[in-house]
Amino acid sequence: GPKANILVSGNEIRHFARALMEKMNISRLEDPEKDGGSIEDGKGKDKKDEYIVVFSRSTTRLILNEAELILALAQEFQMKVVTVSMEEQSFPSIVEVISGASMLVSMHGAQLIASLFLPRGAAVVELFPFAVNPEQYTPYKTLASLPGMDLHYISWQNSKEDNTIIHPDRPWEQGGIAHLEKEEQEKILASKNVPRHLCCRNPEWLFRIYQDTLVDIPSFLEVLKVGMKTKPSLKKARPSTTVHPGRVREPQCQTSVLTPNEAKLTVSWQIPWNLKYLKVREVKYEVWIQ
Repeated sequence: GPKANILVSGNEIRHFARALMEKMNISRLEDPEKDGGSIEDGKGKDKKDEYIVVFSRSTTRLILNEAELILALAQEFQMKVVTVSMEEQSFPSIVEVISGASMLVSMHGAQLIASLFLPRGAAVVELFPFAVNPEQYTPYKTLASLPGMDLHYISWQNSKEDNTIIHPDRPWEQGGIAHLEKEEQEKILASKNVPRHLCCRNPEWLFRIYQDTLVDIPSFLEVLKVGMKTKPSLKKARPSTTVHPGRVREPQCQTSVLTPNEAKLTVSWQIPWNLKYLKVREVKYEVWIQ
């Protein structure tokens, strides 16, 4: 999720993605430092060359009407739609497809980390099952929003309980609840919203995230239309070239006992070497004590 005062930039992540792609012998069609084109601005690739990628899952967290969803996307954006699958394809082949896409659509899940290979200007559309609040599960929103990533994030949540299939008898790690006390099972089944919890073994969270979902096409397209209206133009959002302070130098930690009931901990450091060259008004240091 979001970390305060985060220092990693999208440019560093894109540099990492390019290095991985080189190792996998994958090259982008367009220069990765230039606009990748987008559904909205139509620049970069020709419109006929643009396409949308849908992540297909074959065992859990299914999109029950995947074919209908693909058809709706193709008609709405007048664009080719292709599917990729972690179960059926190699990782390099998936990266190659995603690296040229204008939009990536996927159920919430670890496969969405592949969005770091999307070209600048692309959209990330994350789907959430019933009772799972998108605002509480934001790693991919955070990734897309980092300065320099230049990705546009949109989330859709299933709000209709009738459009979901539950799996209470599965193993617990796939959301099964049969091992729980009857009272706990009934409480989870009655709940309409997963409460905030610690990662990642909460039974109610697992039960709900492993539901299969029938995507309500009208509400999905409406969320997309509204979301795409707020999509920033790449011309305005140039890759940031922010220089951050380096590491602190000579960090030291000293303890001293003053009285039987009082001790003192002193932490000191020298400022980063490049700080005096940066035009900054204020510097905040974060000290972690473990």
